[in-house]
Amino acid sequence: MSIREDSINAIRELCEAAKLKAGDILVIGCSTSEVVGEKIGTSGSENVAEEIYDAITYVLLPKGIYPAFQCCEHLNRAIVIERECMPHYCEEVNVVPQRKAGGSLATFAYSCFSDPVVVEEIKADAGIDIGSTLIGMHLKKVAVPVRLSVSKIGEANITCARTRPKFIGGIRAVYNEDLL
Repeated sequence: MSIREDSINAIRELCEAAKLKAGDILVIGCSTSEVVGEKIGTSGSENVAEEIYDAITYVLLPKGIYPAFQCCEHLNRAIVIERECMPHYCEEVNVVPQRKAGGSLATFAYSCFSDPVVVEEIKADAGIDIGSTLIGMHLKKVAVPVRLSVSKIGEANITCARTRPKFIGGIRAVYNEDLL
């Protein structure tokens, strides 16, 4: 399969497994270098970024799910989102991602969004990590691993997670099965 097809399949499966709905946020971390088989941070590719971005938005936008693109470590893994998606607890930071300081996918997303904003953190409902970029800091408190039929995009391993509400109340508590 192609990078685009694998990305579409992975995002579709993750949306289904995480039961994402309109208004939810999916964080995406991606090393385009890893996708092309190189060491993270060494061979960023705008072409690969475009393929993955197009696949992600193809799946998410019709569903009303917001993509949140994680920048690389040089921008402290800040997040690129559309302003309309910005949660009330977030504060905008002043930076414009670049391929070598932000990463190719976050940079590409910033250039494509109609009203892009960068924030330092977000609490996403699910996430996909393409190439070990470490997205965990941007997920809600209780992350649950999700195994997909797609395990790689290009040469990059992928790791996915969904979130669920915390269990509280101890042994007498009864839990809502739909939230598990």
